[in-house]
Amino acid sequence: MPGHAGWGSEVRSALVIGGTGLIGRAVARRLLSAGWQVTVTGRDPRRMPADLAAGGGHLVLVDHDDPAGLAAAVEDGRDLLVDCACYTAAQARLLLPLIRDVSSTVMISSKAVYVDGEGNHVNSAAPPRFDAAVTEQQATLKPGDMPYNSPQGYGANKVAAELVLLDSGLPVTVLRPSKVHGEGAAPPREWYFVKRALDRRPALLLAGHGKGADHPSAAVNIAALVEVVAEQPGRRILNAADPDVPDGLTISRLIAALAGHTWHEVFLDEDAPPRLGRHPWHRIPPIVLDTSAGQALGYRPVGDYAATVTDEISRMIDQVARHPAWTPSGISPEATAMWFDYAAEDSWLRTDARPSI
Repeated sequence: MPGHAGWGSEVRSALVIGGTGLIGRAVARRLLSAGWQVTVTGRDPRRMPADLAAGGGHLVLVDHDDPAGLAAAVEDGRDLLVDCACYTAAQARLLLPLIRDVSSTVMISSKAVYVDGEGNHVNSAAPPRFDAAVTEQQATLKPGDMPYNSPQGYGANKVAAELVLLDSGLPVTVLRPSKVHGEGAAPPREWYFVKRALDRRPALLLAGHGKGADHPSAAVNIAALVEVVAEQPGRRILNAADPDVPDGLTISRLIAALAGHTWHEVFLDEDAPPRLGRHPWHRIPPIVLDTSAGQALGYRPVGDYAATVTDEISRMIDQVARHPAWTPSGISPEATAMWFDYAAEDSWLRTDARPSI
């Protein structure tokens, strides 16, 4: 019979669904280091990090939509179940019979569920405008069941999945991260600046004078919050984000320094072509998540953005040094064309003089 979080010296048992992915592997590592027995699920054994296996992590190959496979993975109960791959209400309903004997369940949701006063969200045609840090009480999209991998469907399906689990009355914690970064990110948004630095671009164009910001969430910080709620089972929603909110200018300078490159910073006004200088964190006004509820439970981040992203950036730089044609997973040809339209940047620089430093 499994132990329970906080019980004496009994070894606690956790199942991480989607445990070979960006958030899942960070959670698994955190729990293993804290002495938990950890099983992770995935669909591709090649995505199982070697250090997780060496550290005692056990991989079960199962699809999230396979109820028999999930039931076998849960076995006779777990102290903790973390679902990093729950996108729909149907997937959430598959969990209900499995988590009744689980001490604490965590579902990874998203800040994409939040809407502003006009009903806009991060995937809508018109960007949201939040006048203050977004708390867990902020209005959300209505639940939906349209394709979850669509701009309108992603957040609506996450809301539907949240409601299925929270309405069960079971001790489920919903975590809502923002722009997640860490090992396994596909794509790693930092590549927008890393590639430019490695290509030794002489100038960097920054929309909105580089002031756009969208709260980052390090996978290792999310994992730290998971450990906190595992020790304090309850029914709740918590934002999960880094302790700081660097803007695009700050992120670009950090990456350039790590890559050993300097460039002229060209600050674009609103009259610049719309695609120029629009890095992945370009949100004006900035999107900031209020994380005070997690802190009140005892959550302490592993580090700020710079501290938690440095290894990730260094890995990319090292990969390119060994294999010059290397491109991170998840960077599609369409994304490459949109992110790295150097011809359009150079054309604009030749025809329009802007302040630079």
